[in-house]
Amino acid sequence: MLVVMDQKATTEQVEAVSAAIEARGFKARPIPGGERVAIGVLHNDGPVDSSLFLGLPGVRDVIPVTKPYKLVSREFQPEDTTLQVGDVAIGNGHMTLIAGPCAIESKTQALTIARHIQKAGAHLFRGGAFKPRTSPYSFQGLGEEGLKILAEVRETTGMPVVTEVMDNEHFDLVEEYADVIQIGTRNMQNYSLLRRAGQAGKPVLLKRGMSATVDEWLMAAEYIIEGGNSQVILCERGVRTFVRHSRNTLDLSAIPVIRRESHLPVIVDPSHAAGRREQVIPLSRAAVAVGAHGLMVEVHHAPDEALSDGAQSLHPQQFEKLCRQVRSIVNACRPGPVELIDA
Repeated sequence: MLVVMDQKATTEQVEAVSAAIEARGFKARPIPGGERVAIGVLHNDGPVDSSLFLGLPGVRDVIPVTKPYKLVSREFQPEDTTLQVGDVAIGNGHMTLIAGPCAIESKTQALTIARHIQKAGAHLFRGGAFKPRTSPYSFQGLGEEGLKILAEVRETTGMPVVTEVMDNEHFDLVEEYADVIQIGTRNMQNYSLLRRAGQAGKPVLLKRGMSATVDEWLMAAEYIIEGGNSQVILCERGVRTFVRHSRNTLDLSAIPVIRRESHLPVIVDPSHAAGRREQVIPLSRAAVAVGAHGLMVEVHHAPDEALSDGAQSLHPQQFEKLCRQVRSIVNACRPGPVELIDA
């Protein structure tokens, strides 16, 4: 349920309505809006009698929420959420490019790639310090050393950095170094990790689980926001199907669905969907055309020597090409002013 306050409602009236909601055993979540404040009613097991709140001073309307997810839904917040990461905006009216290697291998490797992608037009640098791998014998990342290299990339280039956290044990460490904390596909329904992300003071990039429905994905985001962290970026990275011509199947239809159902920004990772370099640029073009707020692309200056996912990593020159093409698509497809990529 959503209690919509009058445009002229006072702070005292908002607090009084919140107190009345919590006196009934529910949780009140004030949601400031452009014109008025709304108050979400959470932790109710079923429908709530709207007459309990309609007569309170300052209340304009009471609206039932029909979705299982509440805080992430447009019913709770009609306006798009735009997040600020340093000087970079992610969300409506912006096209944000995140790029870098799958894994941090060395300081030289990271800085070489960072300089290439920044020159091409990237806004954030991505790189894994802790790597969840299918095989226990594959490269697992440099750990804290990798995080320190990411910090040096940020200091040298000015680009904010994105990296993945795998468990609660290392969450504090990752949060100390990262500007955006990524929760990967294998952890999308790791609920203890989601609850810890809800306590984080930094944006969380939540990847869709490899077999998750859109509703399950949004419910995972609900865990984070319900925990107190409203800074969530959704990332579509392909789902597991029966196809063999790509690693996963990129669900482009999920992008307009997410934009209809949720106010959160949604980006696309074409690299993990494709698993093959030649598919990354076409999938990127398609993702931008259907309305994604950004892309997260793997780039490596020597992909044949990469310790992780070299086959799906673009060469720097290919990334430059992608930036130029994305700029053209944004100009052609997006109505109104959009912040474009300088390339």
